[in-house]
Order: sequence, then structure tokens, then C-alpha cells
Amino acid sequence: MKETSNSMSQDKPQGRFLRAKALTGLIGGVATAIIAISCATVDRVVLAPPMIPGAKYVGMDTCAACHEKEVKNFKLTQHARIQIPGEGPRVEGEGCESCHGPGSLHVDSGGDRKLIVNPRKSPEACFQCHLDKNAEFSLQFHHPVKEGRMSCTSCHDPHGEDILKPKEMQVGRVNQDCAQCHREQARPHVFEHEAMREGCTSCHNVHGSINSKMLTERDNNLCLKCHAQIAMPKTAGQVFIGTFDHTPFLQQGTCFSAGCHTAVHGSDINSHLRY
Repeated sequence: MKETSNSMSQDKPQGRFLRAKALTGLIGGVATAIIAISCATVDRVVLAPPMIPGAKYVGMDTCAACHEKEVKNFKLTQHARIQIPGEGPRVEGEGCESCHGPGSLHVDSGGDRKLIVNPRKSPEACFQCHLDKNAEFSLQFHHPVKEGRMSCTSCHDPHGEDILKPKEMQVGRVNQDCAQCHREQARPHVFEHEAMREGCTSCHNVHGSINSKMLTERDNNLCLKCHAQIAMPKTAGQVFIGTFDHTPFLQQGTCFSAGCHTAVHGSDINSHLRY
């Protein structure tokens, strides 16, 4: 009995070691798979060009015969960097046809628009690469792209040197892109909100958000990222903005909905951004 007991006492640590080793290997394998998926997601995009039944790829040079301007500008864009790996030159699915699908039927028909994919009509051609934007458009508050009331090309020019449509300075073109629809918010004001100089995306996630108005933050943290100041030791627990104690006001709600700074895009009558 003693020998059996000793044998069992020796087997238990060994058994625990084997189980731990197996568990470590399993965790390692899962971690490796996660890392592999993560690396694949970050470093490269698996492109599946849209398909058109019966059509074959014709190459960008064929497209240029009719769409000379678009092809010339396209070669300067980020989209033109899309390449299909493989040995030797590969033209199938690259260039124009990576978004519009194979163009042989379109060419043979003399330019029938029904025989080519038009991203202006459907965002699916864009979503095949921009998976994160596809997810954002499914959030509670979003621009109505999936509903068909606007398209990706309403704000973006995939053929242009700059993916955003307006061609002015960096700050200006972000706001002007939004100003096509949101004219009142983007117009000049006597008392401007300095955040407008940084662009609408300082406060809004333009594709979609879980917050109303597509805000990046739902509460006062949105404003306090820029406006909060560190209180002196004698005033610990108080939030100062400028030289004024805002602690009691912050408890009443957000800066823009508690009746204080309601004109968040700018005001023509009040320097504190009030109507």
C-alpha cells in the first residue's frame, strides 16, 4: 500500500505538468492564430474584385480609350497601388477593374452602364476593402449610405489625387466636404469655435457612431479633451475652464445640452458660443 501511495504521489505532479504543458500549447496555438489573423488584417487586404457574369478582364489601357481623364488621375491615387500578387505581370482585377469588375461586356456593348459595377449606385464595391467603414455604417447613428440615400462617392472621389472631393487646404477640405450638406454648421461665424479649424472629424465620426450626432464622445469628455485645465492644490476636485470654476455646471449635463454652450459650431451674438 505504501508503494502504491508513493507511486500515486509521484504521478500527480507529473500529470499536472503534462496537463499544464498541453494547456500552454493550446493557448500558444490560439495566440498564434490570433496574431496571424491580426497581421494579415493589418499588413494586407485580401481583395475580391466584383464579378460580372460572362465578363473578362480587359486591363486599364482598354478603359483609357474612353475614360482617359479618369485613368490619368487614377494612376496618382492610393487606389492605384492595389496589386494582385503572383509571378510575372498581372493585370486581371487590377486598376479600374478592381472596383468596377471585369469590363469586356461593357466594352463590347459600346459602354452599356448596366454591364459594369458602379460604386456610386452601391457601396459594396468599396466595402470589399474598407471593412471597418462597413461596420461603422451599421452603427446606430450613421450616414445613410446603406439605405441608398447617399453613396461613398458623395464625399469621396476615388479617381482623384485626393480621396476627399474639395481640393483646398487639409483643414478646409474636410469641412467643405461636410459643408456640401451641413451648410449652416460649416458657415463662418462672428465668434468661431476653434475646433472647426481642426475639422469636423475632431468631434464627429463621419461614417458612424454609437453616440447621437455621430459624436466621438457622448458626454463632457468631448469638450474637456481641449478645454479642461488642471486645478491648483487648494481647489482639488474642481474643474476650471479658463479662470472660471465649471464644476457645478458640469453636473447639469453636457456643455452643449445643459443650456450653456448651445451654439457649438459658432455664434454670431455671443463669445461664449450661445444663441
